[in-house]
Amino acid sequence: MPPAEPCQAIDDKNLVVAVNRSAMDAGIQVGMRRREAEAVCPTVTTIEHDPGAEMARFERVAVVVETLIPRIEVVAPGLILAPVTGAVRYFGGEEPLLDRVAKEIDNVTGPGYRIGLAAGPFASRRAAEMATDGDPIFIVADDDAFRETLNVTALGSEDMAAVFRWLGISTLGELAALPREAVVSRFGPDGLRAHRLACGEDRDTHDRVIADDLSIEEKFDPPLENLEQVAFVARSIAHQLLAAPVLEGATPHRIEVEAEAADGAIRTRTWRSADPFNEQMLGERVRWQLQAWLDTARMRSGPGIRGGLVRLRIMPADLSDQGRQLALDEDALSAAEAQRAFAQTQAIVGNDDVLQAIPQGGRDPGEKALWYRWGETPPAPQRDPNAPWPGQIPAPMPALVPPDPYPLDVEWENGIPTRIRLGSRWVEVLSWAGPWRKVGRWWDGEHPADRYQLVTSAGAFLCAVIEGRTYMAGVYD
Repeated sequence: MPPAEPCQAIDDKNLVVAVNRSAMDAGIQVGMRRREAEAVCPTVTTIEHDPGAEMARFERVAVVVETLIPRIEVVAPGLILAPVTGAVRYFGGEEPLLDRVAKEIDNVTGPGYRIGLAAGPFASRRAAEMATDGDPIFIVADDDAFRETLNVTALGSEDMAAVFRWLGISTLGELAALPREAVVSRFGPDGLRAHRLACGEDRDTHDRVIADDLSIEEKFDPPLENLEQVAFVARSIAHQLLAAPVLEGATPHRIEVEAEAADGAIRTRTWRSADPFNEQMLGERVRWQLQAWLDTARMRSGPGIRGGLVRLRIMPADLSDQGRQLALDEDALSAAEAQRAFAQTQAIVGNDDVLQAIPQGGRDPGEKALWYRWGETPPAPQRDPNAPWPGQIPAPMPALVPPDPYPLDVEWENGIPTRIRLGSRWVEVLSWAGPWRKVGRWWDGEHPADRYQLVTSAGAFLCAVIEGRTYMAGVYD
């Protein structure tokens, strides 16, 4: 993001997911709605959140940090967790290590980074948030004392923080003093997580004896260079990886991605999640990482996967035995088979030819469905499905809706439809309803239309009359 002017990134739900320092100083916060943020700062520049592109840019930072601290953990593009115990001994102390890390990052990105050091991931991230432009390094000397003074908003849930403040609890120290049973009884799993963080229990994994090697490896000949192929491979290998741990009753909190390029170079990266990885989360992170390495090699901006991907290996770690209770009517086996069939079909016909839909608002049947690729996160509806939408076609909706209405020959007598031409023959209109008037978006060149439902002996149809011409808009089942 440009540091000089306020800038924010939004996701597909129009929520702010990232801001630069200028936007933060103007009052914009992560989690705000786009309109709320633009009301706070009308001059803010808005960009769409693109994790793959962000990871490609962030890869340079991950590389320089990894040269100083082995086995870093990438939580998200822009956020790294690194165990520093060994590096602190090597560099002779915490401050010399962090000064060296800051110097290397500054050479890559310039100012704007934040570094926090504490005993756990939660406290480290909060410490980094407290760093400033003038002093980008924040070292926590006493984790317990630091955590106790944190505001409840540090938990990441504004709704829960508002309830805590209403109850007179403003800091994590006051929350930690409450009986855990009472917090869990009131807030459920979210309350348990909040109380654990307030007490300094960052990690909720439970080690146990599980098969030593649960890694999945795939080799590719010829090498993969296309991002569409990489996306499919990421989903496929995520499914294979999670199948084995799930049978053991465990899921990973951390994965290591190892990729071998055609020139023999091997790249590795560790991703970590506070919640156990599911198939979608794992597939997304593998795809982001592979895209970052491929883009880095293509732009020659650093080490990456040159010549294509010949081998991919995913290794799980931090396995948790917190299982999931299936519903009484849930058929996990059939669901898995259906998912596998969709994946195979998508690999054959392409990502853009296997689609699913969610309902959205609109006046015409074609406007009431929002299509998106199977396997991807559903986008936010472009139009509110709960709005009144005056002039919309009454139920039932047509079973078939052409993507573009095509001309239809209809005979009219005194404004009443009498016959329709279907192919080479004319059929009589037995009954009809309408018109439903629709005022077109004149600023986009649309014209007003009158919609009619016509019933014939050959079927029922939805027609639209635009500037004296009749068009087929739908076929009823």
